[in-house]
Amino acid sequence: MFQDLNHFLKSWEYESGATQNLLNNLTDESLKQEITSQNWNLGRIAWHTVASIHIITSNTKLRFEAQAEDWPVPDSAKFIACSYRKASEAFVQALETQWRDQTLGEHINFLGRQMPNGSLLMFLLQHQSHHRGQMTVLMRQAGLNVPGIYGPSKEEWAKFGMEPPKM
Repeated sequence: MFQDLNHFLKSWEYESGATQNLLNNLTDESLKQEITSQNWNLGRIAWHTVASIHIITSNTKLRFEAQAEDWPVPDSAKFIACSYRKASEAFVQALETQWRDQTLGEHINFLGRQMPNGSLLMFLLQHQSHHRGQMTVLMRQAGLNVPGIYGPSKEEWAKFGMEPPKM
């Protein structure tokens, strides 16, 4: 649970930047990439990641303009990436102007249980990380380069003058 707003904002800066890098690498064609027809495709997961910023925080007193529905899915990768950037910026601005450290201890109803806002923010980060993992697999299947998140990706080892790990 976050108890300090600045701590969350520093974490969000890195995590949202990693998500933005992934979304910036999507193509319109890659949005159709799926594991099976019974699961969400890459575009659906990406758009859900955009909308979830507002959806997850909607039971709080936090107010900001951002996508609030994750359906229908746009067919433009650039639009999805731009929408994420705008939602993230609006979210940060709202946190900076509407919340204080004390707000993180206030409880809200989330998915049928009482949760402090500081835990909700942790959930938001973890939810985003979960979907980034799904997106990276689908991006590989779609033949896209995947940027590193918590270390270099396969394509990035050369930047460090190193060989990628053995297969």
